[in-house]
Amino acid sequence: MEIFAGIEFFLSDFINPKKRVFVGYLLIAVAIAAAWLMISNRHNCSVALRKIFDRKIFFSRSSIADYKLFILNRVFSFLFAPILVSQIAFSTAIYFMLMGTDWLPQGIFQDVGRIWVVVLFTTTSFVADDFSKYLVHRWMHKWPLLWAIHKVHHSAESLTPITVYRVHPLEGILYTTRGTIAQGLIIPLFLFFFGAGFSIYTVVGANIFNFVFHLTGSNLRHSHVAIRYWPWLERILISPAQHQIHHSVEERHYDKNFGAALSIWDWAFGSLHFSEAGNRLQYGLDAREKMEAGSITSLYIQPIREMLNLVIGYILQIFKLSNWVQQKLKISVWNSIERVEQESLASSSIRKRVTKNE
Repeated sequence: MEIFAGIEFFLSDFINPKKRVFVGYLLIAVAIAAAWLMISNRHNCSVALRKIFDRKIFFSRSSIADYKLFILNRVFSFLFAPILVSQIAFSTAIYFMLMGTDWLPQGIFQDVGRIWVVVLFTTTSFVADDFSKYLVHRWMHKWPLLWAIHKVHHSAESLTPITVYRVHPLEGILYTTRGTIAQGLIIPLFLFFFGAGFSIYTVVGANIFNFVFHLTGSNLRHSHVAIRYWPWLERILISPAQHQIHHSVEERHYDKNFGAALSIWDWAFGSLHFSEAGNRLQYGLDAREKMEAGSITSLYIQPIREMLNLVIGYILQIFKLSNWVQQKLKISVWNSIERVEQESLASSSIRKRVTKNE
């Protein structure tokens, strides 16, 4: 019985419709990929399926590391879960904080029809969550301290649906915290302003966008099937090919397409890159980044080592700056003292001359 419980623990994401790798979504992704290859590349069904299930990709050293990280990170998530603030606790704290204010009008929108509350909450929740993903993802590329852990994900040299789990445990904690804050703010705000019009059914309904996102092939983002959208649509939604460009080692693709589901953030902040027809991409890190794509030890330990080195470097810089400031202050104070002494001596000399003359 315990064996089956252990298996269920490790494979729960494959049987949970809320998760991207739910078996139903994976099967739909296969169907979409096969249809794409049959139409765009004129492959027959057999050839398309062989290309989708390419052994060189699914059994590459990089992909095997993905599978190991998937299992190990499940253990880490179980260990870290008790110390992380839950979304319910965070939402409750925010709600009572709102209740304690005198200047916010509680229940101001309570007469709004329930269907409109559901639509508004679903849209707001999805947009806020997606924008927070964009921001955190962008920060992880721009800030060296966060890039040290995020490059574990970018070290993947082969992309499969399991690559989404190729993350350092510290990044997992960061993303969990992001979700707690993003969703934990929206729920109490709606509960406070909409009152009785907001219910548990409203919260459940908010999953519809994620359901559609997974239903339409979110698993193909991490794959070797480069499904492209029309340019006008790629300004709104991130296509699988666009996310694959995000993983490219080509310098012109660096820091492009940070978006999760929506590409409007990339469009607005100048990081949008359209998909390219017939471009064969190479994935992984460039030569300047040293990380073994298939080494679990390297993927777990090296980011921590790099983060410690960065923190030590920052501390040393602060001390150097502090010493420089102190030195400047000492020089300034010393010069002031010397100037006062010189003025005092000059004044004393003048008084002596005056006394002699008298």
